[in-house]
Amino acid sequence: MSHTPRTIRFWWEDFPAGSVREFGAKPVTRDAVIAFAAEFDPQPFHLDDEAAEASLFGRLSASGWHTCAMTMRMICDDHLLDAASLGSPGIDSLRWTKPVYPGDTLSVRLEVLEARPMGSRPDVGLVRQRWQVLNQQREVVMTMEGWGMLRRRPAGEPA
Repeated sequence: MSHTPRTIRFWWEDFPAGSVREFGAKPVTRDAVIAFAAEFDPQPFHLDDEAAEASLFGRLSASGWHTCAMTMRMICDDHLLDAASLGSPGIDSLRWTKPVYPGDTLSVRLEVLEARPMGSRPDVGLVRQRWQVLNQQREVVMTMEGWGMLRRRPAGEPA
């Protein structure tokens, strides 16, 4: 598989502590909810209307893991695929605060909580972020906090 070199537009310096980004408009479809659940989270309330009506959710709802996957897609589309990303050492917290239903449209609010150079690798910066995933009513349906690692902007690279 050939790989086309990409242009890096975002470096560690582009994510200072206190900065906020809002992005995304991911529609949640019934077909996608059922397809994801069938493969990865086959609990009845993610697959079947009758079972969902009898559940705490009251109707068919997306798996929380599906919400995570849709969030990752929005993050990639907004900036991560154009960033000097080196991955992540993990998520520190994850909460599903409201159900996500077919017909919802999700967006993301990303807040940088902390940004610092990596002690052992001066060319790498660490960014601790909080992501809030919102539905079309701007209700928070999921929160995550975790770290990302990005290359620092090389000397002479325009900001």
